[in-house]
Amino acid sequence: MGNLDLKFMFLTPEGRVGRQTWWIGVGLLFIASLILNALFGSSGFIQWILSTLILIAGLMLHIKRCHDRDKSGWWCLLLFIPIVGFLWALIDLGILEGSSGANQYGPSPA
Repeated sequence: MGNLDLKFMFLTPEGRVGRQTWWIGVGLLFIASLILNALFGSSGFIQWILSTLILIAGLMLHIKRCHDRDKSGWWCLLLFIPIVGFLWALIDLGILEGSSGANQYGPSPA
């Protein structure tokens, strides 16, 4: 697993992440969401701001995973289609292997 660079994972769309890092990132965002929901409730301005920040962090993570699959980050728009987006992310980002070696988005994360 090595060192996890959370700043790289959640704040920039450049680069690539492998499946294991992606799953860890998704888990961290899910736990953060649960904690923030417990602390601030499920509605209100503060919760809206925090949810937006988690959404942006998740998109950055998903874009990097798309890059590892040698796809454009625009594929992440599928996430906004109910059910289809979840299934696509689960299969394409969570199960299928990334491209081997370097691609147009950078060196292999492995």
